Amino acid sequence: MEGKRLYVGNLPYSTNETQIRELFAPYGTIDNVKLIEQKGFGFVEMSSSEEAQNAMDSLNQTEFGGRTLRIDEARPMQPRREFGGSGSFGGNRSGGYGGGSGGFGGRRRY
Repeated sequence: MEGKRLYVGNLPYSTNETQIRELFAPYGTIDNVKLIEQKGFGFVEMSSSEEAQNAMDSLNQTEFGGRTLRIDEARPMQPRREFGGSGSFGGNRSGGYGGGSGGFGGRRRY
């Protein structure tokens, strides 16, 4: 394992940071915990990649709060795609529904 940041998935929505810290504490020093509210996942950053690997090996596929945890090395965040521009929904299009020339609902004069 190269990184020291772990993805922790399939968490009960009621999980809080204290519970996660208690769960991961036996495996090393926890630098940071970030839970994504109402999504059932979060991230735990350990102080070393060895501690992260040990936590992942020990806790992956174990039960927590009635759910089976999925723990993996966190991937770097990808930039979000921008919506708009050519070929996408929205923007200024000609000939679409409800407007422009030749579209459905537009007024054609003969």
